[in-house]
Amino acid sequence: MAAAPPSYCFVAFPPRAKDGLVVFGKNSARPRDEVQEVVYFSAADHQPESKVECTYISIDQVPRTHAIMISRPAWLWGAEMGANEHGVCIANEAINTREPAAEIEALLGMDLVRLGLERGETAKEALDVIVSLLEEHGQGGNYYEDANSCHSFQSAYLIVDRDEAWVLETVGKYWAAEKVTEGVRCICNQLSLTTKMDAEHPELRSYAQSQGWWTGEGEFNFSEVFSPVEDHLDCGAGKDSLEKQEESITVQTMMNTLRDKASGVCIDSESFLTTASGVSVLPQNRSFPCIHYFTGTPDPSRSIFKPFIFVDDVKLVPKTQSPCFGDDDPAKKEPRFQEKPDRRHELYKAHEWARAVIESDQEQGRKLRSTMLELEKQGLEAMEEILTSSEPLDPAEVGDLFYDCVDTEIKFFK
Repeated sequence: MAAAPPSYCFVAFPPRAKDGLVVFGKNSARPRDEVQEVVYFSAADHQPESKVECTYISIDQVPRTHAIMISRPAWLWGAEMGANEHGVCIANEAINTREPAAEIEALLGMDLVRLGLERGETAKEALDVIVSLLEEHGQGGNYYEDANSCHSFQSAYLIVDRDEAWVLETVGKYWAAEKVTEGVRCICNQLSLTTKMDAEHPELRSYAQSQGWWTGEGEFNFSEVFSPVEDHLDCGAGKDSLEKQEESITVQTMMNTLRDKASGVCIDSESFLTTASGVSVLPQNRSFPCIHYFTGTPDPSRSIFKPFIFVDDVKLVPKTQSPCFGDDDPAKKEPRFQEKPDRRHELYKAHEWARAVIESDQEQGRKLRSTMLELEKQGLEAMEEILTSSEPLDPAEVGDLFYDCVDTEIKFFK
C-alpha cells in the first residue's frame, strides 16, 4: 500500500469564525474499501478495577465515562474523530517522524482519541488523559486492516472545546503541545509545531539530545528535530484552502473546504479515499448547544452531513452501525486480519447506489447531488434556528435528530 495521503483537520475561532462559534472539521483519508461507522455511546459508570478492551490491548477503566459520538473504521475500538457531551472534539492524524513507530501492539492513536473523549471534560483535560496513557501504555500496532504488512504511525491530535484548542504531536511516548485560541489552525500528516510549545514531555529535549537530533544549543524547534529527513508530504494547499477564505468561516465554509478535491483536502485516489467526514460547531455562549455533523459515508462531495446534538435521551442509530462479529472478528483473533468480513452498514449500502449514479450518469448524477445538498440545507437551516433562538432547546425535539436524518437519507436513496 502506498504511503498515506494527507488527511486534514481544521479549527477556526472567532472572529475568523462567524457569530461567536468555534468551527471544527475533519476528513478521514483511509484505504478505499474501509467502512466507517458512526456510533453513540451513552455516559456510563464502571465497577472498580474493571478493564476496557481497546483495539489491541486492555487498560484500566475509569469510574465514569462521558457520552460520546464517534466516527471510526468499523474494525477497531477507537475513533478517527468524535465529540463528547461536554463539547470536546478530537481528531487525529497518522504521522511519520524520525523515530519509526512501534509495530508492537499497544494503544492506537485512534484509541487515544476515544479515550480522550470518554475521560476529558475540557480540551486540556483530554490532552492530559492522552499523554498520561501514552506514558503508561505507549502507542503501536497496525493502523490498517491488513494481514500482509504492518502500517504503524506516530500520532498528532487536534483537541478542541468552546474556549481553546490544543495541537498535540507525539513521538513514541514523547510529545509537545501548543494552545490555540484565535485564527485558523490546520493539522495534517506531518509535524507542525516549531518553537512555540505551551506544554511538553519533561524529558523531550534530553531525549532529542540523546539521539543526536539536537545539540542542546540554540532554539528548540520540534518539527526540525523530529521530522523525518525525507518528508515529501505537502499539506500546504490544503492548509491554505481555509486560511485564505476572505469571508467569516461558517459551518458551510468548513463543509465546502472538506469537499474540495482540487486542494487535496478531499482525497479520491487509487488506494485512498476520504472515507468519512465530520464538522462541529461549538458556540462560545454556553446557553447554546454544540452541534456535530457526520457523513457516515465516503467522499463528502457526494455525501450528506447530518446533525447530532447531545441530550439525555438519544435515539440510537443502528443503520450507521456495522455488523458486530464478536470474538469471531478477524481483527480480534491472532494472527489478525486473516479475512475481511463485510462491514458495510445500511446507510453505507444505500449510499453506494448514489455514488454509482453520480459517477456514471452526468444528468441524473447532477440532479441527485442537488437533491442531496437540498436535504443537507434543510438540516443546516433547522440548526441555524436552534443557534439563534431565544427559547431554550427542548431535548425531546432533538433526541432522534440524527436518527431521522439517516432514515430520510436512506429512504431517499431507495
